[in-house]
Amino acid sequence: MTNSSRIGFIGGGNMAEALIKGLLAGSCPANRIMVSEPNPARREHLVDAYAIAVAETNFELMEKSDIVVLAIKPQIAEEVLEEVASGYTEEKLLVSILAGVTTAAIEKFFQQGARVVRVMPNTPALVGEGASAICRGHHVTGADMDTVKELLETVGMVQLIDERQMDAVTGLSGSGPAYIYTVIEALADGGVREGLRRDVAHALAVQTVVGAALMVRETGEHPAILRDQVCSPGGTAITGVSTLERKGLRTTLMEAVSAAAGRSRELGRS
Repeated sequence: MTNSSRIGFIGGGNMAEALIKGLLAGSCPANRIMVSEPNPARREHLVDAYAIAVAETNFELMEKSDIVVLAIKPQIAEEVLEEVASGYTEEKLLVSILAGVTTAAIEKFFQQGARVVRVMPNTPALVGEGASAICRGHHVTGADMDTVKELLETVGMVQLIDERQMDAVTGLSGSGPAYIYTVIEALADGGVREGLRRDVAHALAVQTVVGAALMVRETGEHPAILRDQVCSPGGTAITGVSTLERKGLRTTLMEAVSAAAGRSRELGRS
């Protein structure tokens, strides 16, 4: 990403805001960032919080940007892409975070040779701990991939994958925060049921999940090894883990990933 690249976001939702925060934290000046967003309150928030520019229309943003991030809902992709297609030129790079929408489906709206990189980020990017996967379209260069990787690394870690794997990523890391929030809520509820105050139970549940995830990341150990280190013979942890196995937590989480991946494939076909 060059020092003079102008970056535009079509859509100003949570993921766009996360990337904007990351860019600004990474020393990208606000005057190089623009957003087009139909919700007046959302536009005002982004301008007040980050001092970025606002485009009057999606077409204007396309014309004025070197890198265009498609941060809209997949259900309105066709309408928006038809609106901006004539503003695309071959030196522009398109970055799509549209769940389930293939690079080929986006390329067909633009002149031959449109450079499209597809991304599946997740919402922890808002706190700089995102997990993103990226794949290349048919006309993308290695330099384009480096540019998008650099952009996303401002808000977390990045994995390069084949596009055929993108639905799996959507089911795992794209949707995964929702699963973990449910786990945190359930752990806290268990603490409350055993007599803890709600605020205490919540704080302990959150920190337990944060700490456990950091242990896996920092030690590089397999989660099963770290689990075994907690589960002493005849102890409390192994009793709890036995209950999780008996109730099917592992299978349920695996099926959740597969169900979300299946929904991503459905969105891509619609």
